[in-house]
Amino acid sequence: MGWEEDGKIAQAEDGAANGDSNGSAVYDPTKFDEDGKPRRKGNVMTASAHVITAVIGSGVLSLAWSIAQMGWIAGPSVLLLFAAVTYYTSCLLADCYRYPDPVTGKRNYTYMETVQANLGPKQVWACGLVQYSNLLGTSIGYTITGAQSARAITKSNCFHSNPDSPCLRSNNGYMISFGIVQLVLSQIPNFGELWWLSYVAAGMSFIYSTIGLGLGIGKIAEGGYSHGSISGTSIGDPSLAGYNTRAQKTWNVFNALGDMAFAYSFSLILIEIQDTLKAPPAENKSMKRATLIAILTTTGFYMSVGCAGYAAFGNASQGNLLTGFGFYNPYWLVDFANACVVVHLIGAYQVYTQPLYAFIEEWVSSKFPKSNFINKEHYVKLPFGEPLPINHFRLVWRSIYVVMTTIVSMLLPFFNDILGLIGAFAFWPLTVYFPVEMYIHQTRLPRWSQKWILLQSLSVVTFVVSLAAAIGSVASIVSDVQGYKPFSNDA
Repeated sequence: MGWEEDGKIAQAEDGAANGDSNGSAVYDPTKFDEDGKPRRKGNVMTASAHVITAVIGSGVLSLAWSIAQMGWIAGPSVLLLFAAVTYYTSCLLADCYRYPDPVTGKRNYTYMETVQANLGPKQVWACGLVQYSNLLGTSIGYTITGAQSARAITKSNCFHSNPDSPCLRSNNGYMISFGIVQLVLSQIPNFGELWWLSYVAAGMSFIYSTIGLGLGIGKIAEGGYSHGSISGTSIGDPSLAGYNTRAQKTWNVFNALGDMAFAYSFSLILIEIQDTLKAPPAENKSMKRATLIAILTTTGFYMSVGCAGYAAFGNASQGNLLTGFGFYNPYWLVDFANACVVVHLIGAYQVYTQPLYAFIEEWVSSKFPKSNFINKEHYVKLPFGEPLPINHFRLVWRSIYVVMTTIVSMLLPFFNDILGLIGAFAFWPLTVYFPVEMYIHQTRLPRWSQKWILLQSLSVVTFVVSLAAAIGSVASIVSDVQGYKPFSNDA
């Protein structure tokens, strides 16, 4: 039953309660919005809180390494530029929530619906391809990161109990364990039933990011450590910490662009958050204010964690702030932070994969509406609670997906490279291209006008940056694969 049907029934019941014997209701604007959905109650602060909790995540762990590749001037400057571009294009996107008028037009409830309304079906296919590929890549990235954090806990404990031991641990066992947890959670049929997991995950991300910031500041306070340089990592003997060959330096800078792009790749959620806002004031105005608050907050947090980590470890900063060898004391706090990373990513994996699950299942069901294997629900009685609905197709398809992402993660366990590739692939189309094109279409901006030229120039420049980031990430993956032995003890 759709939201509109719910609204009509509720209105009819309300009409009957007020003496309308035939059940036909008068529209009640105090209870329902114009689209039949229950009255929205969100405001600027709730929307900004939603954005902040969704944005701050594992991407923050790579920022010290990213700044190390560029140095004290270029690193923070590029991060600020990503923030500025993201804010500007998010404002363009906010004006496209309603169509054709940004204040009085018809609402769009998702990013893809917004693209459909403004740009038509062909662009929706392109948007869907990028969106769902991004969700797939994020699943792989989260599996890698979760396993590395779990391994870091056991390596840290091993080191402190036996300092002379090499403490070799393979990622593979942790990846398999992470996959088993996802196999179970993935059988929950409705995304709404996982709301609690989303809140827990958001809380964990704040905890480990704050611990990373505190540890970095503590390391700086100890003194006697390199605090970085103007130009970042140096050209020299790559066997020495903080040195790279000229080619490696170039690829790492490009890869760092992708890591920074990943930290700001959150445009997909903005339309859904805007759909929670009450009006008046107009949703686009409230959303622009909420986005400004959220980006100022997250950028301040990113700059603090990234710069503190770089100041603590200089050009030898590790790709993952918490799993690097620098944070050995107090090791129990590092272990706790890494445990928070694992819990966060268990939840985040589901947040990102449930929409992909739903898309495939709805598409297959529409193609084979009479298939019992695809559509029939079987109920399994549990010792407590309501019976668990089991669908054969859902069980098989979701299990295959989890197994596939786990295997790919085991073959390519490269944290920075994968995050950089995901960021490079998603940032330009979802954060820049579609918002720019939708805004141009909705406002009927004249071709070759000054604003049209500026918007297209922004799109071209960010495309080039994303392309460079993708090339750098792929080059780094190729380089890492050459010295990588799958399934080895320290893989």
